Amino acid sequence: MDVIITPAKLEGSVVIPPSKSLAHRAIICACLARGKSTVTNVALSDDIVATIECMRNLGAKIDIKDKILEIEGNAAKISSNLTFDCKESGSTLRFILPIALALNCGKNTFIGRGKLGERPMTIYRDICKNQSVEYVDSSLLNADHLLDLSVKGELKSGEYCVDGGVSSQFITGLLFALPLLCGDSRIVIEGQLQSVGYLHLTLSALKDFGIDVLYDGREFYIKGGQQYSARDYCIEGDYSQEAFYEVADYLGSKVNMRGLNFDSLQGDKVIVDFVGKLKSAGECEKLTFDGSNCPDIIPVFALACCLRQGHTDIVNISRLKIKECDRLAATAQELGKLGANITQGEDFLSIDGVNKLSGGVVDSHGDHRMAMMLAIASTVADGEVEILGAQSVSKSYPNFFDDFVSLGGKIVCRN
Repeated sequence: MDVIITPAKLEGSVVIPPSKSLAHRAIICACLARGKSTVTNVALSDDIVATIECMRNLGAKIDIKDKILEIEGNAAKISSNLTFDCKESGSTLRFILPIALALNCGKNTFIGRGKLGERPMTIYRDICKNQSVEYVDSSLLNADHLLDLSVKGELKSGEYCVDGGVSSQFITGLLFALPLLCGDSRIVIEGQLQSVGYLHLTLSALKDFGIDVLYDGREFYIKGGQQYSARDYCIEGDYSQEAFYEVADYLGSKVNMRGLNFDSLQGDKVIVDFVGKLKSAGECEKLTFDGSNCPDIIPVFALACCLRQGHTDIVNISRLKIKECDRLAATAQELGKLGANITQGEDFLSIDGVNKLSGGVVDSHGDHRMAMMLAIASTVADGEVEILGAQSVSKSYPNFFDDFVSLGGKIVCRN
């Protein structure tokens, strides 16, 4: 689906969608718990549906009623040949793989679509090799590089040395699985830990579901033989989605955002501080922002920087290259098409502000966050903006364009 948007400021009230990051974690914890849990305020995006189906594969019973999940957990050992369809969700793949190795002694095959087969998995590959677990990745052997990965063997307790600079998702996956094993374990972080905010979300969810993990800033200590406890859990609003409206407001719209936890542990909450710094900066003041711990908000934050007077650098963002698309290149390329003065470096974006953006045809690159960022860009363009591949928003925010229209956005869909 392509959409053509006529420029218009947004105005009104919107309920921010529930956090996808917290939903993944709460669903997994509930599925590993004995007894019945109820997880409320869940948005059934493509990524969340992938996690639900994968946990059903491992024996959890999940009844879906609107935005409510009623879950009967199951962390029993099984022996089956299972296939897990992760769709395009890196979180699902990296969270579920070690859990599958902890619970299923049969063959676990992971499939997916989009760029998922090209995203880094070397941390798990090396762990499997060290533990004599069969690991076969045929993703790059098929023409479209679609995910085709299988593992078979037993995840073992012990010491894990993990590069913290690739993705915190590997650490989260291990933190879900290691408490289920008989022995105690330790995860030692090597190098600079990225996206630490996501790990705080993981630790918080684990604690809520009865799992104890000690963390001293460099190492995680996980006692084996623990049991997840069932509970009721409500998913709070998602600051990575709030970021689009935060930037829209900065650019002249007037959106009242509801459903947020102002004491949230979400790392993407930093968007409020980032935009606040833009507002308080002197005219033509040179600013630098470190995006290492909040990669998901960088495309839309870069849009905000493109419309301020002065020079802005957003640094330490090389990990944008390994998202659903190369967001580092795509952000510079697509905003450049609209007249932004933005340059891509190896791990940075360098931006000199312009007074306005032009209309034009832009491409989402099949990436939900790119599509939504470009929609917000249309609100300050001086001509129509056509977004190719706008259906990609379904990955995390299926109702984005419905909300956009309810706030006064003017769009025409073209299939």
